[in-house]
Amino acid sequence: MDMQKLYLLVPLAPLLGAMIAGLFCRVIPRWVAHTAAISGVAIAFITSVVIFNDVAAGNTFNGPVYQWLTSGDYTFEVGFMIDQLTVTMMLVVTFVSLMVHIYTIGYMQDDPGYNRFFSYIALFTFSMLMLVMSNNFMQLFFGWEAVGLVSYLLIGFWYTRPTATLANMKAFLVNRVGDFGFILGIGLVLAHFGSLDYKTVFEQAPDLAQATITLFPGFDWGTVSLMSATCILLFIGAMGKSAQVPLHVWLPDSMEGPTPISALIHAATMVTAGIFMVARMSPLFELSDTALSFVIIIGSITALFMGFLGVIQNDIKRVVAYSTLSQLGYMTVALGASAYSVAIFHLMTHAFFKALLFLAAGSVIIGMHHDQDIRNMGGLRKYMPITWITSLIGSLALIGTPFFSGFYSKDSIIEAVAVSHIFGSGFAYFSVMAGVFVTAFYSFRMYFLVFHGEERFGKAHEEHGHPVAAVHAKNDDHHAEVHDGDLDDEEVSPDHHHGLAPGQKPHETPWVVWLPLVMLAIPSVVIGYIAIEPMLYGGFFKDAISINAEAHPVMEELAHEFHGAFAMATHALSSPVFWLAFAGVAVSWFFYLKRPEIPTAIKAACGPIYTVLENKYYFDKFNEVVLAGGLRLLGRGLWKGGDVGVIDGLIVGGAVRLVGGISMLARFFQSGHIYHYAFTMIFGVCALLSFWLLRA
Repeated sequence: MDMQKLYLLVPLAPLLGAMIAGLFCRVIPRWVAHTAAISGVAIAFITSVVIFNDVAAGNTFNGPVYQWLTSGDYTFEVGFMIDQLTVTMMLVVTFVSLMVHIYTIGYMQDDPGYNRFFSYIALFTFSMLMLVMSNNFMQLFFGWEAVGLVSYLLIGFWYTRPTATLANMKAFLVNRVGDFGFILGIGLVLAHFGSLDYKTVFEQAPDLAQATITLFPGFDWGTVSLMSATCILLFIGAMGKSAQVPLHVWLPDSMEGPTPISALIHAATMVTAGIFMVARMSPLFELSDTALSFVIIIGSITALFMGFLGVIQNDIKRVVAYSTLSQLGYMTVALGASAYSVAIFHLMTHAFFKALLFLAAGSVIIGMHHDQDIRNMGGLRKYMPITWITSLIGSLALIGTPFFSGFYSKDSIIEAVAVSHIFGSGFAYFSVMAGVFVTAFYSFRMYFLVFHGEERFGKAHEEHGHPVAAVHAKNDDHHAEVHDGDLDDEEVSPDHHHGLAPGQKPHETPWVVWLPLVMLAIPSVVIGYIAIEPMLYGGFFKDAISINAEAHPVMEELAHEFHGAFAMATHALSSPVFWLAFAGVAVSWFFYLKRPEIPTAIKAACGPIYTVLENKYYFDKFNEVVLAGGLRLLGRGLWKGGDVGVIDGLIVGGAVRLVGGISMLARFFQSGHIYHYAFTMIFGVCALLSFWLLRA
């Protein structure tokens, strides 16, 4: 079998499905669109399994597919690097994407943009696959920007909703900030390494480990390490894609898109791109302790402080969204500790249980008639048993319950940070430990409020005082108003009609919705137990990830302490990490099922803290007032001072006034009398003769 043809088939099959569903979305029936898209992703998944087995047998590949451009001494190619890291990402992306595609049939069944949505999510899968399979920075950047573009289209999928268009614009602009750093990093690579090919760059990296670049000539402090500058700039790109503080602000607002795309963005694509990129660039990052410290500090801030925000959220999707932010912080911390394989391991396990939690949240939303407020739920366990049990599995995996997948990867991160000696590891250890309690608390707060306790649906909203019937009527009016202005005849999503009417009961979703939940629940339970030994301690990534074991012996120290997956789980039952997680669950149970007045009292007593959390640490306000306001002020100054004052007033207007002045002066010599002209000529001759005589 020609493996190179299989490599091409993986990204091209979803692309073909996207083209069929997108180019003919107005003429083909729905079943054709979803069949084309799902078939393309299914082919990509099956092919990825075949390629994974081939790589596991020792067959890797690194080579061009075709030459795209030659410019002077530089050649830009499209090519693939197929190794252990690549095939891991390929399996995660295609499997999760396949589950999301199947789920979409049920979730989007009443949406007029059904065909368009399938085109977008298949295109998203293609873009992510091109990113992870690339063997050079140019193709990496293509996939990087492609996932950004498709996320823009998907977050704003319901483009008649002002909140959706603002959210996708926010995501687009914030990622442009990160991408600016990313492209500068790639520019440094091209300028100093003379190539964008991974293999060439990695081979030359040790020779340039001590190289410096001058940012500000004439100043000693203006000279910095080439490797540190390059890695930090590349990581700034990862901060945008993988939503690290302060470039995290777009991710919670991405909830404006349909739930399936929330699952795809947060689990297998987009946000995992930055984590993968840093792991792929490990030969560069290992040469700069400064860059690693920067990475671990940013990750630890994100892991802890984004978790705090999850505690106060009442929208079921936003709780899971802030959970994603926190877990991405955990992965970033692992990268900074030089535990790249642990970061990828957590990326993999997280993809399964986070996709499960998002899709389960979508199932709850369907059952609740598109009400997303967890304060309006309660007691759903008996009405939605499959959604309940799969949500419980996802929550247990998220908080790191022993024997569940999330436990093996999350605890490995905590252990890696504990033995790391990189600057910032002490703060990182505190953050990830505190994050254990916080994660367990907000995860089971959501779980208890949704599936247990008093049934609060079909009643007036106590906090806002709006009866459900009034909410229905209000949203019906809003729906009609927006639909009238819809140029494409696509109605607003059913998410605009929310809440169960008095007497209505929730219901379990159809099989096309709950089947992906079951399929994702299985790896959420078992994949960690199966994969931890080969991925972390069996040399699975030895040829794909580079670690300076002398300078950063984290993985070697973890290997000495590892005695098998079963022993790790049983030993954890007596560890502080387990008891912190247990305390988080117990406190949330006591607060929200036994003594619900306590959270209200705490909220009242901690008013200023709650206000800070409610305003998300004022990042949005800072961006709006300082950055956006400052840029508007700068633009206004450039317009008034530069455009109007200098260009129009001085250059263009000045030229006009100069010509006019010369013309006014010339008019005095245009009398029409011959003797005036003769006098002028004689005067000119005399002036020239005098000039020459004086010079002589």
